[in-house]
Amino acid sequence: MRRIYPLLFLIAALAIILIFAPPGGTGPREPVEAPATNPPAQVAEAGGLPQETPDVEYQLITGGGYGGLVFVGQGGSIDGQVNPTLTAEPGDLVQITLINGDAISHDLAIDEFGVKTAEVTALEDVATVIFRVEEDGSYVYYCSLPGHRQAGMWGELIVGEGSAPAASGENIVRNPADMPEPIGDRAPETVLVELTAIEVTGQLADGTTFDYFTFDGQIPGPMIRVRVGDTVELHLANATSSHLSHSIDLHAVNGPGGGAVYTETPPGEERVFNFQALAPGVFVYHCATPSVAQHIANGMYGLIVVEPEGGLPAVDREFYIMQGEIYTAQPFGTTGHLDYSYERMLDEDPEYFVFNGAAGALTSDENALRAEVGDTVRLFFGVGGPNFISSFHVIGEIFDRVYDQASLTSPPLTDVQTTLVPPGGATMVEFSLDVPGRYILVDHALSRLERGLAGFLYAEGDEDPTIFAEGELAQ
Repeated sequence: MRRIYPLLFLIAALAIILIFAPPGGTGPREPVEAPATNPPAQVAEAGGLPQETPDVEYQLITGGGYGGLVFVGQGGSIDGQVNPTLTAEPGDLVQITLINGDAISHDLAIDEFGVKTAEVTALEDVATVIFRVEEDGSYVYYCSLPGHRQAGMWGELIVGEGSAPAASGENIVRNPADMPEPIGDRAPETVLVELTAIEVTGQLADGTTFDYFTFDGQIPGPMIRVRVGDTVELHLANATSSHLSHSIDLHAVNGPGGGAVYTETPPGEERVFNFQALAPGVFVYHCATPSVAQHIANGMYGLIVVEPEGGLPAVDREFYIMQGEIYTAQPFGTTGHLDYSYERMLDEDPEYFVFNGAAGALTSDENALRAEVGDTVRLFFGVGGPNFISSFHVIGEIFDRVYDQASLTSPPLTDVQTTLVPPGGATMVEFSLDVPGRYILVDHALSRLERGLAGFLYAEGDEDPTIFAEGELAQ
């Protein structure tokens, strides 16, 4: 199973740092283990250290000349390592000394041991913490100042043999480049669409699994792409392994339930209906079986694109992205298998916000968007929800064209920074890439970065210092 790698150094208050920070740590908030029983830490300043000699000593310097929010090892086997892995044995007395190397306020905390240093606020300030470790396990040390952990300032302390193997599930993330070819200029025809409702235990984050409901095993479901005037024959099967009935409501359908009245499908059975695509646009589809919100929250949504007569204008790259929420009984970052919470869903209190089904899914090398400088890029973007509006934004880009509310027959908005997309709604945006680099896809309700919601678009090519360059202008 291909792993879903978590977010790298993302947080709203530090957008500039996020764009330029080196990949020293990973995020979003990394998995946390259940607290172990450990004695309280002893925090010591110079001259006040306990008399007992530590078994293990480490020094960490903040920043360490790397220009990002990281810890850097100093001395011994961790010298020069970014966010180094620290080790100890059960029963060891561990001493960690924190040195300020970047003149930004920091501290160091390890929740399971009650460890938290004093803040080091000025360059070369020093704080030390001493604590005893008793239980095998993997424990996270991090900076507890707002945003620093999410921006990459964390590492692991491995005691003894470390943790039990992390929970592993199926890869449910749809690669954003996985979509049908443009329709182009053709006459209306009959199109066969076959979908299968599949319930699957999937990878929500590293070490974390969740029971998803899907169309064809991935989130979002397959993009359906037709042209206005096409007649669609849609077959919906429900896998024999399913525990629940499923159906489909396509917002492109003119008819009761958007097709749901004909597609309520028990496990192991299949339903068929047909419809004519009467209006062009980018439309959401989703399961419409009660609880509808639960089926959507668990992943049953996708997009159907109905192209206008003559097709869409040609672009160099197209990508398919959908945003959703996941409601778990356990807190964000908990490892193991997480349970769906109906109560949290009713309270509209999600633990995770996701693009394409999983935390940080579109930040991994496997699923990041990729293009070349000079390319025109088109994003088909929808919100499955079920509850939250998205303020969709690409950090470092301006949308040349926004097809507001996914209307393909209205003139597009031009030169737009951020566009609103409601739950059950969609948009189509287009822009050109002028300079190389990594661009971050976000919902500009930026606290959602800390709940797993971000994606990367990498542009490769030649620099253009007339558009974007470091330093002062030449005199």
